[in-house]
Amino acid sequence: MTAATTLKTWYWLHKWSSLVCTVFLLVICVTGLPLVFHDEIDQWLDNGKPYAVAPADAPTASVDPMVAKAHALYPGQVITFVFADDEQPQVLVGMAPSFATATTDSHTLKFDAHTGELLNDGPPGERYTFMGIMLALHMDLYAGLPGELFLGFMGLLFVIAIVSGVMLYGPFMKKLAFGTVRAGRSRRLKWLDLHNLLGAVTLGWGLVVGVTGVINELSTPMFTYWQKTDVAQLLAAYKHAEPPAVLTSAQEAREAAMRALPGQSFVSLSFPGNPFGVPHHYIVWAKGSTPLRSHLFTAALVDAGTGQLTAVASPPWYLSALELSRPLHFGDYGGMPLKIIWALLDLLTVVVLGSGLYLWFARRRATDARIAALARQASLVASLPARAS
Repeated sequence: MTAATTLKTWYWLHKWSSLVCTVFLLVICVTGLPLVFHDEIDQWLDNGKPYAVAPADAPTASVDPMVAKAHALYPGQVITFVFADDEQPQVLVGMAPSFATATTDSHTLKFDAHTGELLNDGPPGERYTFMGIMLALHMDLYAGLPGELFLGFMGLLFVIAIVSGVMLYGPFMKKLAFGTVRAGRSRRLKWLDLHNLLGAVTLGWGLVVGVTGVINELSTPMFTYWQKTDVAQLLAAYKHAEPPAVLTSAQEAREAAMRALPGQSFVSLSFPGNPFGVPHHYIVWAKGSTPLRSHLFTAALVDAGTGQLTAVASPPWYLSALELSRPLHFGDYGGMPLKIIWALLDLLTVVVLGSGLYLWFARRRATDARIAALARQASLVASLPARAS
């Protein structure tokens, strides 16, 4: 394959991968901007009671009274999870009308982690609050698993567009110094130079966010596969057993799991029947204390009928890759300075995507104008003999 043919192939890949994904990438970038600051926005929009004043080492309250309070407030609903926030002294209890609708119609109750007091009763339909809308559009376009897979494919096209753009940058810019913007030339050339420059500036960030975004969009099939393989093997003895009619204490399940995971901290507890859980067991998630291990989770399976530990399931490599990709995707591991950098790079990427669309339309207009001019010339030439006669 000659150099010219290779260059044409890269150009074709860059053009079509960019065109197909650009509109959806713009949606992802616009919705991703507030998600970078989701903790700060959630606190700003939170109208619940303030946290109780307590020492940093104060013990946390039992989750059983919180679960009982949630059941009392919504007796016809199911509890899907209990989540302990490690950044704020709060415990979140997730509820839904049924487990079948847990991923689309749920709400969250917030309790004080030290006193167990109900601080805020989240409204039903949290997917239709401002942050809920941003998250749903960013993750699945309100289309569930098909939406997740579709956006994952768009993310893959984005990565192809970045790689092909890198392969084109050198040949197209070899006669110009890096960062040159030919402002004195045509508008199209100026925007082409800006597009190339900003694309080079956001190159590393775009690859990181694109690859981790693709991984995140595969979270549902990843968890489903893990449940049907590793977890199913650990729970083979329960395959034909009926789920427990009465659940044991959630706090006892939490304590049984944490005794088997010394040195780790409790993160969340999935109730039996949860779409990301199993029928007969609580799944208790815990994480390590080191900077790396704090992003890696271990699952303990506790019999929901007896409260006894059944097994500890260390997630496989693909779930570890998923957990590590989440903070990278949102810049959620370096505090506010990194979040600001993530937001600025997100805005620059919007400019890159928008300028790419402009360049394509400008090229189309220029091509159409040339074709029209040639057609007029051909028509004029064809009419000359008739005039001469």
